Amino acid sequence: MRKILVSLFILGITPLMFAQTLHNGITLPEQWPPRRPEPTVRMEMPVPYLQNKPAVIPINTGRQLFVDRFLIEETNLESVYHTPNFYAGNPVLEPDKEWEKTIQGALYAAPFSDGIWYDDKDGKYKMWYLAGAGTIHKEDKQTFYTCYAESEDGKVWKKVNQDIVPGTNIVDTCNRDASTVWLDREEKDPAKRWKFFNIERRPGDRRWQVVLKYSADGIHWSRGVAQSGDQGDRTTAFYNPFTKKWVLSMRAGTPVSSRSRYYIENSDPEMLVSLAHRTRKDADDKNIVFWFAPDDKELRHEKYPEVEPGIYNFDAIPYESIMLGLYSAWAGPENRVCERDGIQKRNVVSLGYSRDGFHFSRPTHQPFMNVNESEGAWNWGNMQSINGTPLIVGDSLYFYSSGRRLSKIMWDSHTSTGLATLRRDGFVSMHAGKTEGYLTTEKLSFDGKYMFVNADVRTKKSALSVEVLDADGNPVPGFTKKECIALKRANSTKQMITWKDKKDLSELTGKNVRFKFYLTDGDLYAFWVSPWESGESRGYTSGGGPGLNPIGIDRR
Repeated sequence: MRKILVSLFILGITPLMFAQTLHNGITLPEQWPPRRPEPTVRMEMPVPYLQNKPAVIPINTGRQLFVDRFLIEETNLESVYHTPNFYAGNPVLEPDKEWEKTIQGALYAAPFSDGIWYDDKDGKYKMWYLAGAGTIHKEDKQTFYTCYAESEDGKVWKKVNQDIVPGTNIVDTCNRDASTVWLDREEKDPAKRWKFFNIERRPGDRRWQVVLKYSADGIHWSRGVAQSGDQGDRTTAFYNPFTKKWVLSMRAGTPVSSRSRYYIENSDPEMLVSLAHRTRKDADDKNIVFWFAPDDKELRHEKYPEVEPGIYNFDAIPYESIMLGLYSAWAGPENRVCERDGIQKRNVVSLGYSRDGFHFSRPTHQPFMNVNESEGAWNWGNMQSINGTPLIVGDSLYFYSSGRRLSKIMWDSHTSTGLATLRRDGFVSMHAGKTEGYLTTEKLSFDGKYMFVNADVRTKKSALSVEVLDADGNPVPGFTKKECIALKRANSTKQMITWKDKKDLSELTGKNVRFKFYLTDGDLYAFWVSPWESGESRGYTSGGGPGLNPIGIDRR
C-alpha cells in the first residue's frame, strides 16, 4: 500500500482518500477536482465554501480581502467594486517593426495571455507577446510567433533584439495562437525557472496543441518537453500555490456555449500537458472535468443583442490570500459579422475571486478593464487579459491588457498593449458614509502579533476603530472599541492598529476571535495580522514588483 501511495504522489495524483485542507480552513472534497454535468441553461458557478464556511478561518496567509462574504458574519457597510485607471500614455507597446506584420500587413504587438512579470534578478519588467509572423510563416494570411520586450519602470518598453533571429526581438519562432509564459518562483532548477505553455499549430494536420518549454532566462527556450493532444486555440495555464497544482484552462464547447471552459490539474507541469486533450461528449475523462460556462448575468452587446455572450478566455493568478480570475468576456459579434461591419469583436476583462482555485465568485459582471469604442482608441475592441498581472509597484497594482484598434488592413488586427493602475488590494472596499457603520468577521485564528489595515479615512470626520471579540461575541478586555487608538486623517495601504495598553495581539495568538470594525466616512480594503512589526502579510505577490521578496511571498 505504501508503494502505491508513493507512486501516486510521484505522478502528481492525490489519492481520493486524502481530503486537503487549505490555508484558509477550506477542506476540499475527496473527489477533486469536483465533477458536475455540463449545464443546459446559463447559471452562475456554485461556490460551496460561501454556503458552508469553516467553523474557524485561519488568516495566517496574506492580506484578507472583502471580495466576497467569506470573512463577513454581519455588516451594514456597502461593498464598492473599483476599477483601475488607464495610463494616460497608453498604449505602452505598439506594433512598429516589419517582423510584427502578417502576410496581409496586419499589425500585432500584444500579449495573448503570454506574460508580463517583474524579474528581481535584473530588476526589469519583462513582456512576452504575440506578433505577426509573415516574415517566417507564409502558409496562412494570419500567422504568429513570440517576441520579447522589457522596461525599467513598467511604462516605457523597449523591444530588445536577441540572437534567436538576429536583428529582431523574436524569442520563439513556432506558429502559435495563445500562450502562457510563467515565472515559477518555486522552481529549484534554474533551467526551468521560466515555463512556456505554447499553443502551437501541428505541422502535419494543422491542429492546435499545447507544447511546454523551459528557459533559464525567458529568451532561450528548450525544445518541447511535453505535448498535449488536440486543444482549443485559447487554452492557457496557471499555477495554484495553495493546492500546489498546475492547471490548464481549456477552451471547450458545452450545450450553453462554444466558449466555455474545461479544467485539468497536476503537480507536474509536464504530466499536466501530456494528459490534456479535447474531450468527447459520450465519455468521461479521468483527469479532465467540466469547469464553467458563461452564466445568465453576462453582459450583452447593445448593438447585437441576439448574440449569446461567452467566455473567450480565463486566466488566473495568486494574489495575497486568494486566486484572482481574469475573464475575457465575449459579447460578440461573430467573426463573419465583424468582417462585414468592419469592427472588432467586443471582449472586456472582468474579475472573479476564488479561495480554492476552482470555484470562482463573480460579485459583479461589470468590466474591470473596458473597451473604448471611439475613433483611434487603442482598445476599441477585443481586450485580452495578460498573465503575471497584477504587478505590485509601491501602493499600486499594475494591470496590463491587450486591445485592438479599428483596422482597414484586416478587421481583427492592430493589437497593442495598455496599462491600468489600481490601489493595492483595491478590488473591493467596505464603505461607510457619514453615519458610523460596522463589520463583524467570522471566527478567525492567527499566529501573528501585529494587526494592519488598508484603509482610507482621510476626511475630518473619518475614523476607523477595531474591537476584538471572543468566541462568544464579547469584547476582549484591553481590545475594546473604546481602548482602540482610532485611525484618523489617514489614507494608507499598510497601517498598524493598536490599543491604548496593547500594542500587539500576541496574547490572543491561537485563540478563536472575531474582529469588529467601526467605520465612519471611509473605506476599508483589507486587514491582516503579521508576525513582524514591519507588516509583511505572508501572502502571494506572484507578478512581483520592485523591492518585494523574490520568492513571490510577502515576508521578511
